[in-house]
Amino acid sequence: MKSLLNVLNCLVLFIAMPLFAASNGDQDYPEVTEEGLHRVPDSKMALVYADPAADLSGYSRVVLLDAYVAFRKNWARDQRSRSADPLSLTSNDVNRIKENLAKEFRKVFTATLEEGGYPVVEEAADDVLLLRPAIVNLDVAAPETSRMSRGRSYVDSAGQMTLYIELYDSVTGDMIAKALDRQVDDNRTGYYTWANSVSNRAAADRILKGWAEILLDALNEAHGK
Repeated sequence: MKSLLNVLNCLVLFIAMPLFAASNGDQDYPEVTEEGLHRVPDSKMALVYADPAADLSGYSRVVLLDAYVAFRKNWARDQRSRSADPLSLTSNDVNRIKENLAKEFRKVFTATLEEGGYPVVEEAADDVLLLRPAIVNLDVAAPETSRMSRGRSYVDSAGQMTLYIELYDSVTGDMIAKALDRQVDDNRTGYYTWANSVSNRAAADRILKGWAEILLDALNEAHGK
C-alpha cells in the first residue's frame, strides 16, 4: 500500500491542467481520455470521466490521500497589492491556509463518507476505493493573516476553488474515474459580511460538503441505496 501511495503522490498533478478550465464550458473536450475513460454526460460536476466497465458497487471503504492545494495564479501578489501593509500576507500565512484547507477537506469528506456508511481506512483491500484529491485555483477573498490590522474586511463572497479528484482501485492502481468542478461561495443574503477565519472556514465547509455528498450519492447509487 505504501508503495502505491508514494507513486500516486509523486505523480505530476499538472498533467491534468488542460481540464482545469472545464468549468468555463467554452472548450471542446474529448469523449475518451488517454486512460480510456469516457466522458459522463449530465453529471453533477462540471466534467467527469469514468471507466465504462468499472463498478463502484464493489467498494465499501475508502482510502483518502491528503489533498494537494494550490492558489490561483498571482493570488498572493494581488492580496499584497490591495493591502495597506504589503507585508501583511507572509509565506507562513499562505502555507497555513493551504494546510488548514487540506485538513478541512479530510475532516469533511471523512465525516460525510463515514456517516453514509463508507469507513475511511488506511490500507488497500479489494473493497477499498482510493481517492486522490486536489484543490486548485483557490481564491480566498479576504484571508485572515498573522499581521492583520484591527480593520475589518467585508466581502460579498468568501472566494472560490476548484476540485480535481481521481478515483483508483486501491489494490491494482487502475484509474476508475476523474472529475473536475469549480465552486464559488454564494452569499445569498445580498449583503456584505465580515470575513475572518471562522467565516472563511464555514464557506469552505459548505463547498467541500457539497462535493463529498456527490461522491456519497455515486456510491449509494452503485449500491442500490
